[in-house]
Amino acid sequence: MKLEFYKYQGTGNDFVVIDDRIQQFDITDEDRIRNICNRRKGVGADGLILLRSHLDADFEMLYFNANGKEGSMCGNGGRCLVDFAHFLGIIEDDCTFIAIDGLHEAKWTEESVAIKMIDVFEVEVRDKYVYLDTGSPHYVQFVKDLKNYPVFEQGKSIRFNERFKQNGTNVNFVEILGSSCMVRTYERGVENETFACGTGVTAVAIAAHANKKNLDNPLSVSVLGGVLKVSFEEVNGIYKNVWLTGHAKQVFKGSIKC
Repeated sequence: MKLEFYKYQGTGNDFVVIDDRIQQFDITDEDRIRNICNRRKGVGADGLILLRSHLDADFEMLYFNANGKEGSMCGNGGRCLVDFAHFLGIIEDDCTFIAIDGLHEAKWTEESVAIKMIDVFEVEVRDKYVYLDTGSPHYVQFVKDLKNYPVFEQGKSIRFNERFKQNGTNVNFVEILGSSCMVRTYERGVENETFACGTGVTAVAIAAHANKKNLDNPLSVSVLGGVLKVSFEEVNGIYKNVWLTGHAKQVFKGSIKC
C-alpha cells in the first residue's frame, strides 16, 4: 500500500510525520516503521510521528524511534508536529497536545515553535555527570574540545553500560562557551549521534544550572543543526515553566510503498 507522509526537520532533527486522525496506521508493525526511517531503503529519519485526534487536547502525538519502537518524549518532534497541526488547520497560534509524558502547551509563529516541557523534580548531580529526565532520560557530561570529542564511541559506551543498558539513556556532551554552550547528543533508539535533541538540550540547560555553571536563562544552545533556546524557573530545586524554542520546518511531502 502507499502511505502519504510529510518530512519535517527541527534544527536538523528529522522526522517522517503522518496525519493519522482516522487511526489507520498499525503502530505494532515495528518492521514497517524501521523500513520507513531507513536512510538507504526508506524515506530516512530519526523517528516517525503520528498526529491523532484527542478529546482533551488539540491533538495527540505518537512518537516512534528509528528502531521501530515507541519512544519517550521527543522535544524537536513535538515542535515539528505543532507546525504540522498548524499546516493542517487544526490549530492557530497557541495549542495543547498530549504526548507520552502528558499534556504540553505550545506556541506557533512563522519564525519558531515553542513547547512547554514537563516539570523536573529530580536532578542527580555527580562529579563526572548529571542525570535527569525531561520527558526522556538524559546523561549530561561537560567536556572540552567538543568538536573533536568521540561522541559516538563514548555515547554508546555510556548508553550500554551496566546502569543504563536495560532501559537506555540519551547521552549529551557539553562544552561551555562563555555564558552559553554547545551540545552533541548520542540518542538511544537512533543509536547514533543526531543533529539535535530537544529533550537533551532542555536537560543540558537544567543540568548546567544545577551544576552552578552560571549560564544564561533563557539559554541559547548550539547544536549541529543550529540553535535552540531553553528557559525555565527554579524554586527549591524544582524546575518549572520550562520552554523549548526553535525552528521547525516542513521539507517535503511524498508517498512510499510500505
